[in-house]
Amino acid sequence: MTIGKGKKRVKNQPVLYEELKKCRGIYLTDTAWDFVRLSAIKLEMSASEYVEQLIREQQGR
Repeated sequence: MTIGKGKKRVKNQPVLYEELKKCRGIYLTDTAWDFVRLSAIKLEMSASEYVEQLIREQQGR
């Protein structure tokens, strides 16, 4: 996911949401990780953004 052509990201400024992302850690099986990674590639986004959107969709946000 991109923020748009000509727009520059600024450090410590949220881009897609009202809050900044923080580094987190989760344990996934290789099967689950491959699914996340390949799904994200198909949608042209990072694995992190894919998981973020998946969770937000489940929460209705």
